[in-house]
Amino acid sequence: MTVLQSTAPAAPAELTVVPKRHYGRWAAATAVLAVTAALVVSVAGNPRFGWETVNAYVRDVAIGRGLLVTLELTAASMAIGVVLGIVLAVMRLSGNPVVRGAAFSFITFFRSTPLLVQLLFWFNLAALYPVLTFGLPGVALDANSLITPTVAAILGLGLNEGAYMAEIVRAGILSVEHGQSEAAAALGITRLQTMRRVVLPQAMRVIIPPTGNETIGMLKMTSLVSVLAVPDLLYSAQIIYSRNFQTVPLLIVACVWYFAVTSVLSVGQYYVERRFARGNRTLPPTPLQQLRAFFRTHAAPATEETK
Repeated sequence: MTVLQSTAPAAPAELTVVPKRHYGRWAAATAVLAVTAALVVSVAGNPRFGWETVNAYVRDVAIGRGLLVTLELTAASMAIGVVLGIVLAVMRLSGNPVVRGAAFSFITFFRSTPLLVQLLFWFNLAALYPVLTFGLPGVALDANSLITPTVAAILGLGLNEGAYMAEIVRAGILSVEHGQSEAAAALGITRLQTMRRVVLPQAMRVIIPPTGNETIGMLKMTSLVSVLAVPDLLYSAQIIYSRNFQTVPLLIVACVWYFAVTSVLSVGQYYVERRFARGNRTLPPTPLQQLRAFFRTHAAPATEETK
């Protein structure tokens, strides 16, 4: 009696997928790391940078106060710029030609003149209007006491930022399909409610990334207020190196703090973008996920459980 043996193929062992190795990328990365290491060694070993002075003043009280002023100017100016930008963007999209023209003129003026000139203009406003009445009877304010260097800095930075934020917000509003507004109007929702509850929440996906860039840019543009003697981070460093003549080390101290704050803002911007991108597209990997993927050399094939 012949015993038939099964000829069914044996189950294949679990396979490991090895991704293609890109030797050119590794060579380029090695070259970049080598140049970076040489630059770091050169900078760290150069005594003319005054690293001891940098270490002594990076935690100085005056530098800390200047950093606080810089953060306050950034927050106040961005708050004014965002609110003003939303108002101007809505005005630009208005059906009223007078309102639309006024918004366009405002944006054109503040985008066409240098920010430093605007700061100096606000600082010297008392030369044009010594007394501010605002067209109200019984109101007479001394411009010299009202327009302090800090107020001039906030006005210059905030109004200039409002012109740029207006175009950012307008682009975000236009990115939302017009059918959304038509559907809201068909439901009896007012235009203001439609803008606040329907259009703007969807436009945030487009508005957030450039707004984050504007915030980081605003942090650095506050250094211009040093010409108005506002004690921000850069001005505080200038005051110190005017006494000890350690110009380069104090400038490095200012750069260290600017870099630290912009790094924090960049991380915050990244996660805010991820939050508003939910439900619209595949979320980009986080830095930790990217790091894990970079060092992963083997990837297990997808199974029914992992799909």
